[in-house]
Amino acid sequence: MYSLQIEERVVKEMRRYPSKIYKQVMRKVIGLQFNPRPHDSEKKGKGYTVDTGEYRVFYVIGYQEQLVRVLIVGNRNNDAIYKQVKRLGLL
Repeated sequence: MYSLQIEERVVKEMRRYPSKIYKQVMRKVIGLQFNPRPHDSEKKGKGYTVDTGEYRVFYVIGYQEQLVRVLIVGNRNNDAIYKQVKRLGLL
C-alpha cells in the first residue's frame, strides 16, 4: 500500500465542492493508495491523471518512497488543470 499526500491547495479546492462530488473524488483519490495506476489512468508529463465523473485528478507517484502525491483536482471540461500542471513544471 502506498502513502497518500494531498496538497493543501487541493484540500482548499475540494472544500468548495458539493458533498456528493467531494465523496466521489475522495473515493478515487483514496483508491490510489491501493492501486496508484488504475486501468483508467493516463501518463501526462511527469505525473498521471485519472478521471472521476466531471473531475480530473493529477498526481505523481514516488515508487521508491511508496508515495502518491495528489497535486491538482479540477473540472475536466476545460484546460485549467493542464495550465496549473504546466505552471508547476510537470508537463
